[in-house]
Amino acid sequence: MKRICVFCGSSRGGDPAFVEAAGAMGETLAGRGLGLVYGGGNVGLMGAVADAALGADGEVIGVIPEALEEKELAHRGVTELRVVKSMHERKAMMADLADGFVALPGGFGTFEEFCEILTWSQLGIHRKPAGILNVAGYYDPLLAMFDRAVESRLLSRSNRGLVLCETSPERLLDLMAAFEPGDSEKWLDRTMT
Repeated sequence: MKRICVFCGSSRGGDPAFVEAAGAMGETLAGRGLGLVYGGGNVGLMGAVADAALGADGEVIGVIPEALEEKELAHRGVTELRVVKSMHERKAMMADLADGFVALPGGFGTFEEFCEILTWSQLGIHRKPAGILNVAGYYDPLLAMFDRAVESRLLSRSNRGLVLCETSPERLLDLMAAFEPGDSEKWLDRTMT
């Protein structure tokens, strides 16, 4: 892996642990020589993860749609800022640039981006690892929903195994580095709640 795409909120959220985790993820990526690919914003958890990676001399590539750049939400201090026409183009470019994906706390955009990446993996469009950094139990309800989908036979156990989950950036990146998508069921003990 050379670069990790991080999906996260454009808000800081209500728990200081979210900002702390975003900073820890940025520092950990840079410390491991992994570049950060993210949504290009200068606010919220997006700004926190980018600033932390930059502060640790990491490579940071932001990908932002024109409409958000025009609202002056683009981070001008990143290594490279790519401005695209649409959200669809943004997601495609982020996916192309990254070798793995991490979801930090966020809202609808984060959920949608992460679940789309999982769907692409399920369909065989890519074979890149996808993980959740479960800060302060934020993603417990979503993980329980994934488990319920398996119990309801709407999601296969092997596809549920595509979702890696940890509470520390270091352990999550270790899981991602070792992940083999062709054998995702072996990850179920580490991913199911």
